[in-house]
Amino acid sequence: MDQNTINEGKTAAIISYIFTPIGLLIAYIINNDKKNAFAQFHIGQSVRLAILGAANYALDRILPHSMDFISVLISLGIFVFMILGIINAANGKLQKLPIIGAIGE
Repeated sequence: MDQNTINEGKTAAIISYIFTPIGLLIAYIINNDKKNAFAQFHIGQSVRLAILGAANYALDRILPHSMDFISVLISLGIFVFMILGIINAANGKLQKLPIIGAIGE
């Protein structure tokens, strides 16, 4: 991927990780006309984070309160993955997120 494509898609890529569901929607709308490959990659990674967040929410509702630490650990992991995604997008890297980055390809 050339540097021009990366530079054009950085904004949408970074936005996709911020406030995952809302930022994801905004990034998708921004990238809808341009079809930038760099932004699409990071939007895909952010979709995986959003799905993990929804699954974690459902898990939190199902588990008894004595098991809340599991949901808290997953939430912390999601936060770390968001930061990692933002760093990768800002640095122009096409690096998949650990553990969940290759799911659904």
